[in-house]
Amino acid sequence: MRDLSGVFKAYDIRGVVGEQIDADLVRAVGAAFARLVGGPTVVVGHDMRESSPDLAAAFAEGANGEGVDVINIGLASTDMLYFASGSLDLPGAMFTASHNPAKYNGIKLCRAGAAPVGQDSGLRTIQAEVEADTPGSGKTGSVEIRDLLTGYAEYLRGLVDLSGIRPLKVVVDAGNGMGGHTVPTVFDGLPLDVTPMYYELDGNFPNHEANPLDPKNIVDLQAKVREVGADIGLAFDGDADRCFVVDENGDPVSPSAITALVAVRELAKDPGGTVIHNLITSHAVPEIVAEHGGVPVRTRVGHSFIKQEMAETGAIFGGEHSAHYYFRDFWKADTGMLASMHVLAALGEQPGTLSDLTREYNRYAASGEINSTVDDQAGRLAAIKAEYGARDGVTLDELDGLTVRLPDGAWFNLRASNTEPLLRLNVEAADDDAVAAVRDEVLAIVRA
Repeated sequence: MRDLSGVFKAYDIRGVVGEQIDADLVRAVGAAFARLVGGPTVVVGHDMRESSPDLAAAFAEGANGEGVDVINIGLASTDMLYFASGSLDLPGAMFTASHNPAKYNGIKLCRAGAAPVGQDSGLRTIQAEVEADTPGSGKTGSVEIRDLLTGYAEYLRGLVDLSGIRPLKVVVDAGNGMGGHTVPTVFDGLPLDVTPMYYELDGNFPNHEANPLDPKNIVDLQAKVREVGADIGLAFDGDADRCFVVDENGDPVSPSAITALVAVRELAKDPGGTVIHNLITSHAVPEIVAEHGGVPVRTRVGHSFIKQEMAETGAIFGGEHSAHYYFRDFWKADTGMLASMHVLAALGEQPGTLSDLTREYNRYAASGEINSTVDDQAGRLAAIKAEYGARDGVTLDELDGLTVRLPDGAWFNLRASNTEPLLRLNVEAADDDAVAAVRDEVLAIVRA
């Protein structure tokens, strides 16, 4: 029996092509997924990585061998696959390793209506069947090629009307990822003067990693925004399900500020609605949601938790610090493209700059995520808990890692990585000096 624990992650399947992931493995996953969902049809899409088309074809062969038909939508962003799953009401598989380096690939799976498949909702079952080399049924299914890019673009434009905004000058850095495929069609005909960067689909990522949360990967975008005098810059990750924003000065706009901005817009359409935010987003998010008559709900980090809370609460929107944005009107799935359209609409519906527009959503200073390599994650977390738990006026919670709230309003979260020997620290406080003081004190204990 094979041990695939290194490939089957909490929310997806991911590994090095040729070493951890190959056509035989993917064929077996396709068969197991077909048995899990029971057919009769699944939809499959893939990103621009060199290995993606062949792996998607192998997955289709596995599903076909269980008598399940496949609709192959070809090149797609992950949120385009969610659109296919939602609009066709079919289970789906997306071949991508998101922002990981070129040697990686993987599979994101969902049930009909873009409902997530994670360890507790089917992925563990698939892993067990693949490890056990469960024999196929010997049935046959068909493959249909279908292009859904235009339908995806039309659906998004129906959710956010950009036709009446003032003309905007926009720089888009697709990072040689799937944004180069989807952005031109989505933005076609809109009052946007787009300067494209790195639209060429290239899974080797020759210009920079397709991970806009890493500051070094938006340097080119920042420079281009300043150079051309753009109103806004947008950067998409490899599978274009996340979008990062920079303002007219080239300064990053935090995903928390984007979460708050979009939440206000969604609450204007649906007063009193629930908005989900993970526990690392700025405290400004629940404050602003409440001020606009909404109901903020705090949850753990990770799309499966966000989507579960959205289903249970009927939430209209959800946001994470990692620039994932979830919409009830998009089958509770995450779509950076739709979030970017909300920001463009908010900017274009008024005469001011993006920095002015987002200033009201930036209330606190933050450290960003700081990683520390430690041998004993649990021991270091226990040391932090003991240190701060003994202080007056401090409150602790362990919803996800350890969150510590200090008497002056500052807070930090320390959580262990699921896949690496790391502790991840996020700090928020009134100003940069206060953030630095808390950060340095916590890291001195963590790295002792």
